[in-house]
Amino acid sequence: MLKCVGVSKRFGGLQALKNVDFIVNDGEIAGLVGPNGSGKSTLLNLVSGVYKPDSGQILLQNEEISKLPPHVICAKGVTKTAQTVQSFPEMTATENVLTSVLFNKKKDDETDGVTKAHELLTFVGLDKEKFDVKAKNLNVVELRRIQLAKALATNPKLLLLDELLTGLTPKESDEAIQLIKQINKQGVTVLLVEHVMRVIMGLCSRVIVLHHGEKICEGSPKEVCTDDNVVKVYLGKRFTFGEEEA
Repeated sequence: MLKCVGVSKRFGGLQALKNVDFIVNDGEIAGLVGPNGSGKSTLLNLVSGVYKPDSGQILLQNEEISKLPPHVICAKGVTKTAQTVQSFPEMTATENVLTSVLFNKKKDDETDGVTKAHELLTFVGLDKEKFDVKAKNLNVVELRRIQLAKALATNPKLLLLDELLTGLTPKESDEAIQLIKQINKQGVTVLLVEHVMRVIMGLCSRVIVLHHGEKICEGSPKEVCTDDNVVKVYLGKRFTFGEEEA
């Protein structure tokens, strides 16, 4: 689904990414982890077209998308949720999702946009009584649900999730994990950035680890969580599946 080859990005004197290579297979849930400032969000922004790489290639189903603008990349099936929740504060939850529904609507599609927006809001778990509430009056968890509904409204092939579960309670995180699994079962490939290793281990078949803009490890969650270098620079403790070691 996605292939990055030698991807590098510099912001002035800061080398945000350096020669990063990885793939995301069609239909999988892959995780992207690493310390703060390791380049995770920058990498998602490169894939989604927010930034352009200084060098290297980004390919979606073998088509290079490195130089395309974000709206074209989105139309090709790549959608990203933002780390910081973004919305139209004066618009209702329904209207926020409707913007994405209309962006993706084909000329011959007779589906009612509002109905589609309501279906998506229901799917992501937003209470029906909140559909007509302005975004500025909703809490962060509700705004994250709206953000996910907006992303799904574009009918993505590849969904990029940038710390979607940040700030959620354990119960809310478990609900989000099940929702992501459900989205994946519908044929959507997922690449997610997340710091909570319980989430990574519960969701991902493969994990890529970044440190100072370089890939330092890639493998199954078990392989990554027991890698000496990953433990040293990121985790601090060694993990095994389902339990923690001192």
